[in-house]
Amino acid sequence: MFNLSWKNLTNKPLSLLLTLILFALGTGMISLLLLVNKQVQEKFDNNLAGIDLVVGAKGSPLQLILCNMYHIDAPTGNVAIKDVKAFLNPKHPLIKSAVPLSLGDSYKGYRIVGTIHDYVDLYNGKVAEGRLWKNTYEVTIGASLATDLGMKIGDKFDSSHGFVMDDNLIHEHDHKFEVVGIFEAGNSVLDQVILCSPESIWEVHDHDHAPPALETPEEEHNHEVHHHEDHDHDHGDHSGHDHAHGDHSHDGHDHDHAGHSHDKPAVTTAQSLLNFPDKDITSLLVKFKARNFQALNMQRSINENTDMQAATPAIEINRLHLMMGVGVDALKALAFLIVFVSGLSIFISLFNSLKERKYELALIRVMGASRGKVFFLVILEGLLLAFMGYLLGIFLSHVGMFFMSDYMKDAYRYNFKAWEFMPEEGWLLLAALGIGFVAALIPAVQASRTDIAETLTK
Repeated sequence: MFNLSWKNLTNKPLSLLLTLILFALGTGMISLLLLVNKQVQEKFDNNLAGIDLVVGAKGSPLQLILCNMYHIDAPTGNVAIKDVKAFLNPKHPLIKSAVPLSLGDSYKGYRIVGTIHDYVDLYNGKVAEGRLWKNTYEVTIGASLATDLGMKIGDKFDSSHGFVMDDNLIHEHDHKFEVVGIFEAGNSVLDQVILCSPESIWEVHDHDHAPPALETPEEEHNHEVHHHEDHDHDHGDHSGHDHAHGDHSHDGHDHDHAGHSHDKPAVTTAQSLLNFPDKDITSLLVKFKARNFQALNMQRSINENTDMQAATPAIEINRLHLMMGVGVDALKALAFLIVFVSGLSIFISLFNSLKERKYELALIRVMGASRGKVFFLVILEGLLLAFMGYLLGIFLSHVGMFFMSDYMKDAYRYNFKAWEFMPEEGWLLLAALGIGFVAALIPAVQASRTDIAETLTK
């Protein structure tokens, strides 16, 4: 029966191909939407990290969340540390932790994030090789980044201003970032970022405005003294440093041009950040001690009474899902319409073939086949069409996801799995077979009712 059904289908290859393509397009679109929706949802959920509030410069609240939590948008601006001093107080009655972020630079499209060690704890990050950064210009990098760029411990590099790969935006000076650690893969934002101290970010930009190194040590010494005296090169309040800046001579200048900045301890805690009140950061990631009325009212208080902006990640991500949901629902409706048309195509194909095959069906009956076998023969053809269309559709959806994942990785540095199969695809198979069965039901009933005597007489 199976062989006979297969021969009947392949007898008209063009009709078979058209039906398969229609069915594959419908099931493939549904499968692709399920794949994208699931993996995007996982990325958003994994990177929420229990953060209750993001505080930064005025602008779009959604942009504030996407930039500082998911690193897929530009910063809204910077805020001064003195303006967020209260949030960094370890004795704050409402705030459990506040993690600062300094953004704006990248390396080969991957973002460099100036932060403290508490940021790693937000995502339960673990170091696979090496250690966390301790000194300025030391970095710990994500697993995906290390794999994609072939980076290892001890590698050095120059950062680039902004988030695009442009050789004209590279910060070229003697102070290079050095890889001292690599994180374990954790399916979180840690996989694709470069972490260092906020001070490293500040110094990169401070050095961009410093005079170029001169040829002789004496000229370099004179130039630096002149730079400090005439141009009032302010290093802020450095009382929290382990080195002194009281003497601005060349010998006492820790920011020397011989590349020894790696030996200077960097900012690694929120408290040490308070020693730089005039410096800027991009945002604070805030976690509450408890979600009481005062904590929930903090966002409104910040937005109404300060020059800063606060946004709740869960609210903004839900808003993003709602905005995306309109397009996703439209695509789903289109996919279901295509599946319906493909089911109709199966019905028309089988129904029309009955007219040409009525003599064949009559002969089958004469040779001993029961009405049930004839009924099953046509049903089997409908199921075969649906099954082959489903397989082709699933293949196309995963191939499409493969190309989409490459695009998403190039654009946003997020990894998407193309060949991950979901339980929902099993339910999609049952739905496809159900459509094939329903489409073949009427032709099968008519085939089983074929009048042998009348047909053979004609």
